[in-house]
Amino acid sequence: MATTSRETEPEQHVSGSATGRLMQIGEAAERVGLSIRTIRHYEEAGLIVPSARSEGGFRLYTEPDLDRLAVVKRMKPLGFTLDEMRDLLTVLDALDTTTGADRAALLDRLAMFHTAATTRVTALRDQLATAEGFADTLRAEIDHHERPPV
Repeated sequence: MATTSRETEPEQHVSGSATGRLMQIGEAAERVGLSIRTIRHYEEAGLIVPSARSEGGFRLYTEPDLDRLAVVKRMKPLGFTLDEMRDLLTVLDALDTTTGADRAALLDRLAMFHTAATTRVTALRDQLATAEGFADTLRAEIDHHERPPV
């Protein structure tokens, strides 16, 4: 893994939410609502790279790193693959620095992700409606059978 000049800085334990502040993986996991194991998995998959490492080798994350993790976390329940997650993150990164026709192509790709996400949200809503209907049916059965026979 590539090193940064911040690797030689002392390990940082800072509270608050200042931009540029470094936090260890445990705090990053807590802040984003992911497990440490999941963050390590996403690192191995190339979705996230810690911004720095402490002298002791601890992963150190910044607010932009947490933003990337939040994108991945929100894609997961919609069934996006790791490759799709990586692709979207690449598009989002490139949009910050790209202009002209290349930017238009990136916006088209982003629109495709939006369409896919919207389609998947609709499917999940349909599944939820079906599940709620089933739960209501079970509740009606309980109510029916709890009444004493006449």
